[in-house]
Formats: sequence, C-alpha cells, structure tokens
Amino acid sequence: MPIDESGLKAMAEELVGRVMADKASDDDLALVKQQLGRFPRGMVAVGARCVCGRPLAVVTRPVLPDGTPFPTTCYLTSPEATKAVSRVEADGSMRHYTDLVQNDETIHAQYERAHRLYLAFRHELAERLGDSEEHIAGTSAGGMPVRVKCLHALVAQTLVMGEGANPIGDMVMERIADEFAPNVCRCTTSLD
Repeated sequence: MPIDESGLKAMAEELVGRVMADKASDDDLALVKQQLGRFPRGMVAVGARCVCGRPLAVVTRPVLPDGTPFPTTCYLTSPEATKAVSRVEADGSMRHYTDLVQNDETIHAQYERAHRLYLAFRHELAERLGDSEEHIAGTSAGGMPVRVKCLHALVAQTLVMGEGANPIGDMVMERIADEFAPNVCRCTTSLD
C-alpha cells in the first residue's frame, strides 16, 4: 500500500519519538562498545533490544561528533545478528536480493518506500538533534533504493522500525530466525 510523503513524515515522527524515549544509557554505551569492539560514535538511542534488554541495533546521529556525515542511522550491533547476517551475505544472496529489487515490481515499490522512510526517519532525527544532513541528502543505507549492498543495514532498519519497514530486511530476518531473533535471547555480550 503506497504511503504519501505526509504519511511517511508522520510515521517517521512516531518512530523517532519512540526511539528517542530509549536514549542510550551509560550501560548501553558500555555494552555496545563490547559488542563492536570500539566506542559507538554518535549513538543516541537503542533502536531495538533483545528480549533480555541488551541492544540489538542502535540509532546514530546524522553527523558524528567530529563533524563527519554518517548516513547509516540504524546500525546493527548484536554480534549474534551480525554473524547470522554475515553468513547470508557470504553465500552470495545479495545478488538474489538485488535481482528481486530490480525485477519484482512489488519488492521494488516496497524497497523504494523503505528508502523514503529511512530518509524521513533520519530527517526527523536530524531536526530533533540540530544536525545537518546536507552532505548525505538523498542517501539512505544498504544500497537503497536500487540495489542491495549491505544486509546488516537493512536488518537494522527492520529491527529499529519494525517488520514491514524493509522487505529485504524482513526476508533476511526470516532466513536467520534459527540463529537470531529479537524475541529469543542468544546474547553472549554482558558487562563484566
């Protein structure tokens, strides 16, 4: 079902409001630092949590603290999810997903909508944070809207924005359900 720009704006406002209600705590930052093996630059909120409460995907501001534009607003941090998605990327499935985006009219329309929702979400976040988007205007993540470049980014969008936000993210989530699902804790990262 097509959603017009005002519908996307309203959806983005609601999503950003929900996400910003779960601003990153010091414990979240410490856990994500362990998950990534580095400090999570620009992290402002946890966008999705495991059933146990640990971060799965975070929301990163459009401009990092050093002034670097950062288009990847929804960022997958869960090591378990990252491993599962990496296996799908490694088996060559991205060609299949790109083929779907380019040749299946329904998937193409849904993927275009996912791109527009991502942009609306980031714009709303930038507005609330006072960040500029001028250097990343029109750029979303994961290869949207024309190809599939990074399944991690697309799965992160699905986790942060919910099922139905990104058709490829949804497909990958279904595919990795035996290894990773947000409603089944398989977390290995903890604060010591």
